[in-house]
Amino acid sequence: MAAIGADAAYELWLASGNAPHFIGYYALVMGLQGRPWNDCRGAEKAALRARFDALKAATSPSATFERMLDEIGLRPSRNG
Repeated sequence: MAAIGADAAYELWLASGNAPHFIGYYALVMGLQGRPWNDCRGAEKAALRARFDALKAATSPSATFERMLDEIGLRPSRNG
């Protein structure tokens, strides 16, 4: 996991069908930094929450379905 980073590892976790869980995400981030899981507080925790929410939204079933439609060309391009 350290080689790919916490966000990529968590994306794989979500893509394999596991339910999102914020504490699991930030425990992973803290562990890869060699810190205790409960060492995350304040602004750092808020920033991790924003990253977690973005990862969760990007890997939601509807986002995944929309990406698949884009990949096979079934939706018009959003690039203008």
